[in-house]
Amino acid sequence: MTTLTLARSRVSRKDPDRYKQGAARWVVLALVVLTAALVLVPFAVMVMNAFKSPADYSGNGPLAWPESFQLDGLKTYWQQVHFEGKLLNSIIISGSVAVLGVVLSLLNAYALGVGRVRGRMWIVALFLLANMIPQEALVYPLYSMAKSLGLYNSRLSVIIIFTVIQSAFGTYLLASVLGTFPKALLEAAALDGAGRWTTLWRVVVPTVRPTLSVLLIFFFIWTWNEFFIPLVMLIDNSTQTVPLALASLQGDRLMDATTTNAGALISLLPTVVFFLIFQRTLTRGVTVGAVK
Repeated sequence: MTTLTLARSRVSRKDPDRYKQGAARWVVLALVVLTAALVLVPFAVMVMNAFKSPADYSGNGPLAWPESFQLDGLKTYWQQVHFEGKLLNSIIISGSVAVLGVVLSLLNAYALGVGRVRGRMWIVALFLLANMIPQEALVYPLYSMAKSLGLYNSRLSVIIIFTVIQSAFGTYLLASVLGTFPKALLEAAALDGAGRWTTLWRVVVPTVRPTLSVLLIFFFIWTWNEFFIPLVMLIDNSTQTVPLALASLQGDRLMDATTTNAGALISLLPTVVFFLIFQRTLTRGVTVGAVK
């Protein structure tokens, strides 16, 4: 009986803290749900207006539920901007930049982080400063260079530009990671007779693969959403990307709200699908980095 009484007294002493923690968790959960709801409200409004007719939108306003679900806005946007071509251009450009940017970042960071290049800190700081330069300051030199090389109005010009831009951030991040790479692994590889390339692909890459996966996803989404440089570099309708197609719907004095919302919905879906496919990879990469 004495033991039971002691156990009950211990539980009773712990109960207030447990209840306080439980209440705090519920408050945090409620705030998270409220924030998520506020974030999703604009998307819900966009989806509702994408399936409205122009008469329904003008008569009932943007916040009213559609009287009937119409696909005219989706069809108009798809046919007006030739969306399949814009989608293909965005996939080619974003996919190429994601892969090439990760490879270039890895090679640069391997030389800086593992190779211990002289003046490494200054070079890494230079890459950090390069990420802070606004695109408006870069667009005219890039335009002149593309013109002189015959790459203007081609997807290759945008791929080269964004590969360099994205790899500046990737190099800074990976150089910081590889600067703390375990020396024991490198020494063991050297004792086994592995050269620099073998060490890179068989020792370094498997270790930092989660970080590379996160960079690949970020580079793809960032490049997909780019607008200003593609607007300057891609003037032909056959080379333009999805964000440019969406912007072409807005005129100086006239805008079809239902078609614009339908275009925004269609333009958003590929990135959402891409994120959902690689969500587990992204979560694993962030978690592994946090544990390390």
